[in-house]
Amino acid sequence: MTAASEQQLGDPASVDDLEWAVRLLAATPTHEGRDRELLRQWARRADEFGSRLAPVPSTARVVERRDGLERMLLARYTSRPPTVELYTDTIALAEELVHARGWRAWYPPGSVRAAALAHEAAHAHLHHGPAKAALRQALDHTVLRLGRHRLAGHVAGAEEVAAHAYARTVCGLGRSPLLLTAALRAELPRPGREN
Repeated sequence: MTAASEQQLGDPASVDDLEWAVRLLAATPTHEGRDRELLRQWARRADEFGSRLAPVPSTARVVERRDGLERMLLARYTSRPPTVELYTDTIALAEELVHARGWRAWYPPGSVRAAALAHEAAHAHLHHGPAKAALRQALDHTVLRLGRHRLAGHVAGAEEVAAHAYARTVCGLGRSPLLLTAALRAELPRPGREN
């Protein structure tokens, strides 16, 4: 392991937001072996798309739960019926991490919850209506071309990158929630991993 890799493990803030988005895409099934520059291009386009989305109201019912740490979840959107599950134990841990790591300037008090709600509102917005097709067009991933006609393909993980960028923008965060997600992932025990 290189010294830079060790530093990044100890300080996830040393990795920029775009690189966290690239890593998210690289870790998404179907992207094994994809060119890193292509993933970076998709990550940048998804981030730009999400940051340009106009604020969307959430009409989903919000349910608070306390089993996020064991599920490794901060929040989750389900479409039937439209519901946002907020995991208050994970949100509390995220707030503790923000304080302990000195990231309060990036994530003001209460912003973790607000970002989780905004992130899930973006998922709901991208799940219904024309925004999903617009994201595909923005990514410019062609899966089929017939003459002048082309079919834009789905890029697994791009919606997640866009939702994080949306939350960062509408909540006025200094860094993407992807950084906070990475820090949480490092803190949470995984099944089968010794602590």
